[in-house]
Amino acid sequence: MEALGQAAVAEDAVSYRLFAATGSGGEALLRRCAEGIAPRFASLLATYIWQRQPFRLRYVPPRGEIPAHLGGTTLFGDNVEDEWFIVYLVREITREFPGLAARIDDNDGEFLLIEAADFLPKWLNPENSDNRVFFYKGELHIIPLSESQEKEYNPSADNLTISQALTLLSNHSEEFLAAEPIRTAVYKRISGYPEKIQASFHQAYCYVPAGIVAVLRQRPSLVAAAVQAFYLRDPVDLRACRSFKTFRPEERVMTVVTFTKCLYAQLVQQKFVPDRRSGYTLPLPSHPQFKAYELGMKLAHGFEILCSRCNKVSHDSKRNVLSGPLWERFLSSLKEKNYFKGQMEGSAKYSELLHMAEDYFQKSVTNPESCVELSPGDEILTLLQTTAIDLKELEREAACLPPEDDDSWLELTPDHLDQMLKEAGSESLQSSNEEEQKYDLETVAESMKAFVSKVSTHEGAEMPWSSDDSHVTFDVDSFTKALDRILGADSEELDSDDLDEEEEFGFSDEDDEDDEDVDAENQRSDQEVSPNELIGSLKSYMNEMDRELAHTNVGKSFTTQKKGASSVKAAKSESTGHDSGAEDTELTPVDVDMNLVANLLESYSAQSGLAGPTSNILQSMGVYLPENADHTGSVEQQNKRLS
Repeated sequence: MEALGQAAVAEDAVSYRLFAATGSGGEALLRRCAEGIAPRFASLLATYIWQRQPFRLRYVPPRGEIPAHLGGTTLFGDNVEDEWFIVYLVREITREFPGLAARIDDNDGEFLLIEAADFLPKWLNPENSDNRVFFYKGELHIIPLSESQEKEYNPSADNLTISQALTLLSNHSEEFLAAEPIRTAVYKRISGYPEKIQASFHQAYCYVPAGIVAVLRQRPSLVAAAVQAFYLRDPVDLRACRSFKTFRPEERVMTVVTFTKCLYAQLVQQKFVPDRRSGYTLPLPSHPQFKAYELGMKLAHGFEILCSRCNKVSHDSKRNVLSGPLWERFLSSLKEKNYFKGQMEGSAKYSELLHMAEDYFQKSVTNPESCVELSPGDEILTLLQTTAIDLKELEREAACLPPEDDDSWLELTPDHLDQMLKEAGSESLQSSNEEEQKYDLETVAESMKAFVSKVSTHEGAEMPWSSDDSHVTFDVDSFTKALDRILGADSEELDSDDLDEEEEFGFSDEDDEDDEDVDAENQRSDQEVSPNELIGSLKSYMNEMDRELAHTNVGKSFTTQKKGASSVKAAKSESTGHDSGAEDTELTPVDVDMNLVANLLESYSAQSGLAGPTSNILQSMGVYLPENADHTGSVEQQNKRLS
């Protein structure tokens, strides 16, 4: 029932909902929190550059089994950092407003659990995780399937509704706190905020028209829309770029543009040659400012495409929104929280911060019914009409620009990639120094033997520490009887074809009777033999095989135990050998562990540093082998060195 009330989350989008943890006074609490959230986090959100859509909370009335809540959906596109920044915001909101409990998911479902997949309990799976994962009072909570102390609700039956989950969460929040490894894995992903926001920006020189400089000074976030317009352009969009009507190339100046790293990578990696009719020409690639010219040309195309899509909407509604009582309360809250950082009213820095606050208020605070939302192209044209552009002043500023950021982070070396993968897996980096590459060969052998001794299921092989330790019993007689019942071997009658085949091969009833007599005699003889005699016969048979193989080269392919080895198996083999005769004393037991390690090292060396069965199995059990540092690559030399 609840699934009908919630639409499916779009691809590359994150959905977030904040509920009142207590049932009484929920609507009033939500509205108070909505007014407090905006100014509390305005300093972070006003300066943030979103890839596609901003973080936006709206009051949602109750519908079906879903109670009233503050919710929203943000399309983050190719920049997954937007999604994790929203996770940070949601967690901080529940910390600042303890009466709220938040759920967050995306098109993959419970992506917070995916991040902590290595530490989840076995009972938790995608089928029963609905409405069990919450942020509450700044901490991650998971409502378990085990018996609940609340008799009126039974979380182990079906999936919980939101109302049931909120009741359980508010009454037993301490018991439902997620395990420390799970919380650590999730919190590690959002660690570093809000300082991480500045680290995600990249400043680069761009040779762009003066109008773009004026627009970006008032709305820095419009750079994302321009990059997306250029990045996702189609032939229809490029028609508007044959002859630029809004951003002509004659009035270009050098400036510093702030991108996110994702936007900068999308723009710089695009190979594009402008139309000769556009007037945008590029210098030779050897020119010291070629990259600035190229980035500016691409950015100008993006802004021109946005303006060509504008709807020519009236802008009176925007002025009405910024003059209402809600805006006045919002502006007062910003001043109380020192958003303007002591800047004098009317100064350039004050005006820049004010424009950012207006942009954030218009996109994230106001109700959608109160105004007509402007498209990026409409907003650009409005800013161009209301902003005075001083070309000479911009040229003077271009002469003393701050240095641009280094973009060497675009180049990812194999070593850096390996380091990132190991850090993502919470594994410490192993030193290349041979003295630090210490590992126990006995651990390798014991781990592999423990892995082989476990029984796999239809869900795949399990690691030794996570599988069930109970022994598996197998009743041969029961299995045979069950197989006979399935196949119906006793009751099945021979058809005419079977009879014809018997006549063709000369089978007769007398032959059947003889066979039955022989089988009966064999069965009686088997019943007369005791189990001890059978075991002794099997041992003698194995000893005979060992004596025959001793005269071949098969045994030379295995590593045998050294003389005087103090193992229980070796002692037993030697005692058996003295009883059997002089020939048996020459049979030395095979060193199973040494052969296992030697074969593993040989297989690992054959992988040549790539992923393979040996490294995958051992690493899944927590065993890491060092790289083969031998120049010869000889497995025998490595075995001698390690032994």
